[in-house]
Amino acid sequence: MDLLSDQGLRLDGRRANELRKIRCKLGVFEQPDGSAYLEQGNTKVLAAVYGPHQVRGRGQKAIHDAVLVNCQYSMATFSTGERKRRPRGDRKSQEMTMHLRQALTAAIRTELYPRSQIDIFLEVLQADGGNYCACVNAATLALIDAGIPIREFVVACTASLAGGDNCMPLVDISHLEETSGGSNLTVAAMPISGQVVLMDMSQRFHLDHLKKVMDCAMQGCRDVYEILDRALREYLTEVGSSSAWGSVDISTQRILQVVEPNTEDT
Repeated sequence: MDLLSDQGLRLDGRRANELRKIRCKLGVFEQPDGSAYLEQGNTKVLAAVYGPHQVRGRGQKAIHDAVLVNCQYSMATFSTGERKRRPRGDRKSQEMTMHLRQALTAAIRTELYPRSQIDIFLEVLQADGGNYCACVNAATLALIDAGIPIREFVVACTASLAGGDNCMPLVDISHLEETSGGSNLTVAAMPISGQVVLMDMSQRFHLDHLKKVMDCAMQGCRDVYEILDRALREYLTEVGSSSAWGSVDISTQRILQVVEPNTEDT
């Protein structure tokens, strides 16, 4: 299957360096300390964060100098075309949970909450490729909504390679492109510092092509960061406006008149 047409368009009409449309919303639930909903193309994810709180759960041991980050990844039974018998607990979900914990722990300032625990729950409502990336991006927003200090944004993006003479790298791979048989590269990074916290390849890349695919994924991470940062700023502006933050203007003269009434009348 050709992933790139002669006109330079992919199977879904995007250019090679074009992300899928990203929509996100923070504070979607009241019960968790932080929550977020994110759509990346047709992949839809919910993230909820609880904590920091006392370490709970069987087999969980507190870390004396850092917080314990507990992740749980699951997919809704209706998230794919075929109904999933085990939405969580299978080998794929356990591997995804481990990779999510690795990326998010690298961003959280774990030293600020010793002997504590942070729970991060991620639910894929609809899967259309890039599930891990959408979960990382949604979890980052949920952590910020919960007020948990992070070193910087951690975001993730995928990249692949279109066949042909030019071997054009493709960013933000959809499910159809994932299952086409080519190699896929997943990168989780902190784009401000350029630090890579996780890199995973479905198959081997030729050494001549690895660098340009890696650069494509890193540029995708930077583009995702710009989108999430803009959405976060709009959300904070909206929350601040609804609470009249920054809109109350009380002059010093008026305050002095209230505190120190005019003594001439007495």
